[in-house]
Amino acid sequence: MTASTDPGIDVTVPPELSARAPAEARGTARDGVRMLVGRRRGATVEHRRFTDLPTVLRPGDVLVVNNSATLPAALPGRLPDGGPVALHLSSARPDRRGAFLVELRRTAPGAAAASYPPDESPARPGLRVALPGGAAAELVEAFTPRLWHARLDLPEPLSGYLGRHGKAIRYGYVDRDWPIEAYQTVFATVPGSSEMPSAARPFTAEVVARLAGRGVLVAPITLHTGVASPEAHEAPYAEWFRVPAATARLVGHVRAGGGRVIAVGTTAVRALESAAGPDGTVREAQGWTEVVVTPERGVRAVDGLLTGWHEPRASHLLMLAAVAGRPLLERCYAAAVRERYLWHEFGDVNLLLPE
Repeated sequence: MTASTDPGIDVTVPPELSARAPAEARGTARDGVRMLVGRRRGATVEHRRFTDLPTVLRPGDVLVVNNSATLPAALPGRLPDGGPVALHLSSARPDRRGAFLVELRRTAPGAAAASYPPDESPARPGLRVALPGGAAAELVEAFTPRLWHARLDLPEPLSGYLGRHGKAIRYGYVDRDWPIEAYQTVFATVPGSSEMPSAARPFTAEVVARLAGRGVLVAPITLHTGVASPEAHEAPYAEWFRVPAATARLVGHVRAGGGRVIAVGTTAVRALESAAGPDGTVREAQGWTEVVVTPERGVRAVDGLLTGWHEPRASHLLMLAAVAGRPLLERCYAAAVRERYLWHEFGDVNLLLPE
């Protein structure tokens, strides 16, 4: 299979390498997580701490960060027969028809909501799910095998409703429900993501200050993440994004001066690439993006990437290969398993640089 259809990396990630709690709960500071640095030239890897980031980057580089804040997007629901169900809201913005994307998941006492087997899901057109506070969601039509367009009937604006009744989405590898604050980054100012833009989680005010002192710039974009679901390695679907004019200008200025554009997270890559023309020039842009970055497409506006560790079959690996090249990516993942880096949103990070 070509890379565009087979993103897989040939490693096995033992279950014990899943980060089951935030770094702070494991006795490590947010910025104390491990950082594997991979350099495309020479396909070399080195092992660092995240606090080394200011010394690893160069003066004149720019970090492009996602300022989307995470919503408490998991809601308890009831099916028409009274059975419990979890509803995960995958978009804080309705589409042109006024519908939202949602995922239904089965519940179990004391455990994270789990994906339904395809032949057991209660989802069907017209299904009405009762939600807390007299609200409801009515399924309209399937969008993917797990995601559905739904209309929401809420007694108040969505943000207030989620704040009152929702909680952070979590998956089975996380040991318990953590407060929504555990899922926010230091850059989170624009609510809208269903899942945390987690590559930026290790940043602290201290690290940002040291970056500034080093001459490394920081520029924001917004991309509201949808529900990824670790059980389904689907291609990315449409997500809402915004690249401000100031960020577009700064990216152009940095590249013209020989600096590097380092995206913090796959969301920042997708936003920048959605705003970049064929010549790589980034312009102010916003809207729903369906851009899918693959090695065949390549990247036009990004030189490097700071990212978390993804499942070996995750579709995000296509984007990582587009930035770093597959040989370096395979070396990084083999080293991460061998050296027991931690996976998922509360885990360690991977910095991919051209040299």
